[in-house]
Amino acid sequence: MRSIRAIFIKQAKDMFKNPMVLIMFIIFPAVSLIMTELVAKSNDDIPNNMFVTMMAAIFAGMALITSMSGIIAEDIERGSLRLLVMAGVKPHQYLFGTGGFILLMGIVVSVIFTLIGDFTNTEIIKFLTVMVMSTAASIILGASIGIIAKNQQAATAIGMPFAVILGFTPMVAGFNKTVEKAASILYTQQMNVIVNDFSANFNKAMLVMGINIAVLLVLFIIIFRKRGLKV
Repeated sequence: MRSIRAIFIKQAKDMFKNPMVLIMFIIFPAVSLIMTELVAKSNDDIPNNMFVTMMAAIFAGMALITSMSGIIAEDIERGSLRLLVMAGVKPHQYLFGTGGFILLMGIVVSVIFTLIGDFTNTEIIKFLTVMVMSTAASIILGASIGIIAKNQQAATAIGMPFAVILGFTPMVAGFNKTVEKAASILYTQQMNVIVNDFSANFNKAMLVMGINIAVLLVLFIIIFRKRGLKV
């Protein structure tokens, strides 16, 4: 527990020293607020929550992958991860410490999205739940990519294709039934389904997203043990 807390505090300090990462947690709710107030609410043909759900999906399903991979790659470049491994830090401790702070920030941003949007109490609960699940999955995936990468530039190069595929596939699925069926196994697709239709099968979405997180967590542990010991 001490290791997790120490890494959590370290990440909190690093976060506020890195404006490129910090701005990720500001720009998406800011754009959502501006577009909702200036465009959606003044146009009866546009749903009030359209920009909220759109920006939220991009934030949780795309932005966090590249952000997290960059954070981990930075630890590798600076030699921080090597020191932590030598100190006996386990894969789950490193992930919970580093990713825990990013998850907390993601939850704060998710709450801000609900304040901007026009949701019922039930919809808020569902929205926050899928946001937290998607945020967690993206953090774990980003962490795995970050460990594989040799530096921050490589992390961005590797992470971007994953972010684009996971982020844009749900959009394409809305126009293509074949893609929609194939994308149903992705956590981003399940998130997209729920935030755009709160009457959709919530239990199915939770199951698929839970499986995604479990698979990604196992993948991270394997990569950490193989690569993390050599960084």
